[in-house]
Amino acid sequence: MIFRSSILILAISAFGYLSISLIEQTQLLDRNPSEKKLHSADFQPKEGDIVFQSSMSGQSYAIQLATDSKYSHCGILLKDSRGKLLVAEAVQPVVFTPLEAWIERGDGNHCVVKRLKNSDEVLIEEVLESMRTTARSFMGKNYDLKFAWDDKELYCSELVWKIYERNTGIRLGEPLPMKMFNLEHPVVQEIMKKRYGKNIPYDMPMIAPSGIYDSEELITVNVY
Repeated sequence: MIFRSSILILAISAFGYLSISLIEQTQLLDRNPSEKKLHSADFQPKEGDIVFQSSMSGQSYAIQLATDSKYSHCGILLKDSRGKLLVAEAVQPVVFTPLEAWIERGDGNHCVVKRLKNSDEVLIEEVLESMRTTARSFMGKNYDLKFAWDDKELYCSELVWKIYERNTGIRLGEPLPMKMFNLEHPVVQEIMKKRYGKNIPYDMPMIAPSGIYDSEELITVNVY
């Protein structure tokens, strides 16, 4: 019996915790089923809306585990220099992406759109123009694989958070030190080892997509 148990443990390790991961991924993706009821075919996106998805990137699952959320990527809808409404997002590099293409790139083409509760009062043209200017200043910057809290490189939720905070004064969630996230899962541990080695910055502030998603300043306005 002990021999069989040892073989099972080795098998799980060899396959990167595959069986456990599949169960956990299913649990993550099954949350918030009521979101499906909010879908509207007539929905019209607005500047300042924030979009969330489960991305297909290599680190997506680790982010889901560390933040206990199915959403691992987000972006903000803003007009580019030609006046076209696009998703400003931090990938590699920071870019503007058409919403349709952004949705199609996500897992299952699933996307949640959130909006500032009092957007009509806060997001006046002057503020939106300032947000656009900030977003454009970030275009072309590299994606920050180490999630540092500076502007040299940017990750997705950092981009959204800073655009809002710097131009409206509104904090969509509070940055938390890395040690406040769930870092125990082997998938998360492996990525942290690759990126930080032995010098893990546990006290470094971070804002996760889930931190913005759960902000009381936002309401869900549509689900794709």
